[in-house]
Parts: sequence; C-alpha cells; structure tokens
Amino acid sequence: MYFSKFTLTTVVAASLLLGAAPALAEAVLHRGNSGEPQTLDPSQTSLEIEAFILKDLYEGLTIYDAAGDIVPGAAESWTVSDDGTVYTFKINPKANWSDGSPVTAEDFIFSFRRVEDPKTAAGYSNILYPIKNAEKVNKGEAKLEELGMKALDAKTLEITLERPTPFFLQLLAHQTALPVNKASLEKNGAEFIKPGKLVSNGAFELAEHVQNDHLTAVKNPDYWDAANVKLDKVIFYPTEDQAAAVRRFEAGEIQLVYNFSADQIERLRASYGDQVHVNPALSTYFYSFDTRVEPFNDVRVRRALSMAIDRDFLSREIYKGAQLPAYSLVPLGITNYGKPEEPDFATWTQIDREDKAIELMKEAGYGKDGKQLEIEIRYNTNPNHEAVATAVADMWKTVFGAKVTLSQIDISAHYAYLKEGGKFNVARAGWTADYADAENFMTINMKKNPTFNYGRYDNPEYDALVEKSYTEKDPAARSKLLHEAEAMVLRDQPIAPMMNFGQLWLVSNKVKGWVDNGSNDHLSKYFSVTE
Repeated sequence: MYFSKFTLTTVVAASLLLGAAPALAEAVLHRGNSGEPQTLDPSQTSLEIEAFILKDLYEGLTIYDAAGDIVPGAAESWTVSDDGTVYTFKINPKANWSDGSPVTAEDFIFSFRRVEDPKTAAGYSNILYPIKNAEKVNKGEAKLEELGMKALDAKTLEITLERPTPFFLQLLAHQTALPVNKASLEKNGAEFIKPGKLVSNGAFELAEHVQNDHLTAVKNPDYWDAANVKLDKVIFYPTEDQAAAVRRFEAGEIQLVYNFSADQIERLRASYGDQVHVNPALSTYFYSFDTRVEPFNDVRVRRALSMAIDRDFLSREIYKGAQLPAYSLVPLGITNYGKPEEPDFATWTQIDREDKAIELMKEAGYGKDGKQLEIEIRYNTNPNHEAVATAVADMWKTVFGAKVTLSQIDISAHYAYLKEGGKFNVARAGWTADYADAENFMTINMKKNPTFNYGRYDNPEYDALVEKSYTEKDPAARSKLLHEAEAMVLRDQPIAPMMNFGQLWLVSNKVKGWVDNGSNDHLSKYFSVTE
C-alpha cells in the first residue's frame, strides 16, 4: 500500500496522540461525604464532614499523615522550649496561598485571633485555649493583641502556652486551627468561602459548590508539595442517604463512601471483600438528656433511662458488631489514660438494670405506677440512628410504659439546633476525639462549653476537676483527676454512653494510598486513582 508523506505524517501523529491520551486523562476522586457541610469557614466548623473538605482546601501548621500520625504541614519544623510552653515554628519557605502569595506567620496570628475574637463566635474556640491568654481573649477579658503569638520574621512563628500541653501539636491539626487568607476575607466578607473567592493554602482549591449536590476541589498548583499530589480533582458528594451511597459505590460512581448502614456489612463483605473497612475509632455514641427540662433534670430519671438501654442488643442486632457496647464516656485506646471509668450498673445483668431502673423511676414519680413519661428522641437522618432510636423507644415503652415519639432531621440542622441551645428531651449525638487525650471528652460536659454541652449539664465540682487537670504537671496525678471527673459525670448521666464507634468506609480498589487510622483523617493528597 502506498502512503504519501502527508498521509504517513498524519498517521504517526494520530498514533502518538492516541498513545498519550490515557496520560492526559484527569485523575478524579469521587468521595461520598455523609452530609452537606454547614460551612467552609474554619472558625465555624464542628463536623467531620466539614473537616474532610476543609483539610483538603487548607493546611494547618501540622497535619495527620495517611497513617494518622502528626507530621509537618505548613510548618516544615518546630522546636519546643525545655519547659514545654514555647513552640517556635518554621513555616515552609515554599508554602503559598492559591493566589500565589506567601503563607506567613502573620496569617496564622490573624486566623487564630479571629477564632478567639468574641465577635466571631467560634464554636470550637476552646481548641486553642492552651495558647496564652486565648480563653481571656475569647471571653473579652484581654485584647486580641495579647494572644500568645508573635511573628519573629515572615516565616517564623512563636506560640506561647498557658501551661505545658502534651497534645498541642494535635490541636494544631484540627480544622479550627486552619489559616484563612486575610486579604480575601477582608475583601469579600462572609462571601470569602465561595468558589472564585476562597483563597486556600492546601493541596486543593475550591472550584464549585452546588448545595446538596456536590463540591469540587481542584489541585492547587501553588501548594508547596504539589509535585507529589497525584489527583487533579476531588468531588465530594453529600451522601446522607446511605442506601443511595452504597448503590452509587456499587455502580462505580463513587470511590469512597463514609458511613453506610451496618446491616449491609455482611453482604458488602461477601461482594467486595477488603474494600469494606471497619476500623475502631476514638469515638463514643451517646444520648444527651436536656437537664433544663423536666423530668430530665432529675438524675434518677436520667440514670433509669440509661440503665434500661440494652447496649448489647444495639451492638449485636443493629450494628452487627461494627460498634461495641459502651458505658464509659472515654473510649478505650487512650494510652495516657488507661481503662475508662464505668457507672455502677455497667457490670449488672440487663434484668438487674431494668429492675433498679423501675425503682428509680418510681422514686421520681414516673413509670407504670406514676406519671406517664412522654419522651421525644431527636436524631439526625440516618438508617442506623433511626434503628437505634426505634429500639430504645421500644425499651423505654416496655420497661416504663413511656410514650415515646421520634423526630429526625438532616445532620446540619440537627447539630445546629443543639449547638444553638435549642431545648429537647433526648438527642442523639456522638463525639470523636479531636486529639488522643481523655480531656477532650471531658470538655463536652463543662458549663463553659455550651456549644457541645447540649444538655447544659452544670456541675461546678466536675468543672473544677477538669480545670485542675490543666495545671497538673504530673501525668499520673493528672490522669487521676480526669478519672474522678469521668466517674462523676457517669454517676449523673447527663449523657448516656451507648456504644463506641467503628469507622465504616467503602474504599474502591481503584483508590491507592488508603490507610485505616484511629484519627479518621484521610487527606485526599495521599490518594491516587487507577482505572
């Protein structure tokens, strides 16, 4: 066959283009996220579903690596004074914002002051309280300029603490400690979190956000480690409908799914094997009682209701062992704390618990021989939470003759209502450690932390024990104080711990770089996808 010079050149060029096509294809990760984020403002964040997105967009001084260990982030290194109260961070000289401007020490000072500024009303401001004067600033008792931070030069940041804080580097990896771009915020106001306006310093930048549909982040070419980021794009989908999320995973539309109905574990494992991940977490699933509302302001009623919950049934029948029965506020696995405390009834049989619960309820004037209990259980939309609420309602009806109703709402609205102080009877909630220290679980029942003390538990003695732990330098003595505090809150039962979480993930075998970890931090910068 005869080819002209032109024809031969054309064929060769076409062959080269076809051969190069796969290399030119975008590397896109499709991530299921179990709800729509309330915010992309680090100062207002509180949920895991927000953290997954925010930590892709922004980068703190420290970050978690794929295995869940603290490693350098925007700070390439740091030193700590001999007394453990002064941290000096060297910010990576290559660290830039997505607009090309450098990330500086002043950026972190501006961002941390903003979190502690009372006008910001940051729900997680307490994360930074170990910094000198942070709590005073947040309460309006000190000026913003008195926050214990200063720039030694453009790329050197010094942070002074109130006291030695062994977990401080973990706090800096929390989404509240992410920096925001001052110029963008001052120019755009509340709109600074919108696509086209959000200036970030993480591995990705915000390209598109369609509420309740998807959020797209694209690779940030100005990120200091961009050369090692293998993804071009990450698309987050608010997959609150867990059954739909699983169907999309099975159809290959989504490659990561966070949280799925536990009754699907056996079926999914049979079909997808090691693509199903169930990993223990430093998390506690609990019901919160509103101590402002009768009869939940009566410790006898709270204890009785907690005793009547058959945690073994919930773990076995609803979660198929993916969550374990729990009676403690603090989960197992915090090495510097040891075995958590338990309430007195933890070792009793379920029959004995129910008998004692009936006695307590009778003392309080409620139950089958007293006033009828009317209880509303609030929970965020989720088939597992619905199954738990239905089961607990049946337990309370059977044991006490209670009239129990269920109320569900989407996750953002559920937690917004609780954080804003809305009144309720019983509300589902959970707590995942922000850092591996028992103190993190204690703070959610302190009066000074109304954002997460949903039931407004008010016990000065409890608060004093936790406060004293902050200044106790001896690890054993500090642990003892926290154990005393936990024993106290378990005696009063403002919350009823029910189970310790397992992290449920579906991870496609096309996703490379996944590592199970207790912190449940999974930055997209560590992933790649294959066809």
